[in-house]
Amino acid sequence: MIHPTAIIDRKADLDTSVTVGPYSIIKDNVTIAPGTEIGSHVTIDRYTDIGADCRIFNHVSVGAAPQALKYQGEKTYLKVGRGTVIREFATLNRGTAFGGGITEVGENNFLMAYIHIAHDCKTGKGVIMANNATLAGHITCEDHATIGGLVAIHQFVRVGAYAYIGGKSAVVKDIPPYVIAAGDRARLHGLNNVGLKRHGFSTETLLSLKRAYRIIFRIGLTLNEAIERVGAEMGQVPEVTALIKFIQSSSRGITR
Repeated sequence: MIHPTAIIDRKADLDTSVTVGPYSIIKDNVTIAPGTEIGSHVTIDRYTDIGADCRIFNHVSVGAAPQALKYQGEKTYLKVGRGTVIREFATLNRGTAFGGGITEVGENNFLMAYIHIAHDCKTGKGVIMANNATLAGHITCEDHATIGGLVAIHQFVRVGAYAYIGGKSAVVKDIPPYVIAAGDRARLHGLNNVGLKRHGFSTETLLSLKRAYRIIFRIGLTLNEAIERVGAEMGQVPEVTALIKFIQSSSRGITR
């Protein structure tokens, strides 16, 4: 059902099952897949693609132009994956031509009130952002990362899969997968044991990750020495291999 006060451009493509609440505005070149629910006073700007079964609550801004001084009105995009929930007053911006041209939100994200996802960010599946968490431009959050309330993450930072960032943290370097980070500036505080157990990681995998974490971050080896040792001793564990690859591919440096 589309409320009679909603304003929907003729060039928007909404599935017939989409619902739109009072006073919402949907502009041209927007695509919304089946089963998605749009609340009241929502603005969905042009060149936005919203997947199936999403829930967008009141007063959300989706697909607005990026907050980037170099942006000159180029055609850029925002894509929101299936099953994502976007709570009140959240803001999600399109990409920039100089940053890849697209902002991508993965499937089944849970984005709480007042969060901000800036231009050219990418989130994986099952990412959680608590109230007032903010992603600056060009950030990547891998699958099942959790970002606490009032967290601010610097441009170009990567957040690894299953990582947990505690509330009110300021993050300026990459957060490795599987860990807990917190503080201003953020530092590591061990493995995300609770989160990993909830996601069904085996005891053997957790023990391997714990051992790898200790070697890399806690016994005083250089990063290269630690990675070489971990690879030799536990390189057959896929999660440990993923941890090593993440660290080796970091350009901003790793939170420690």
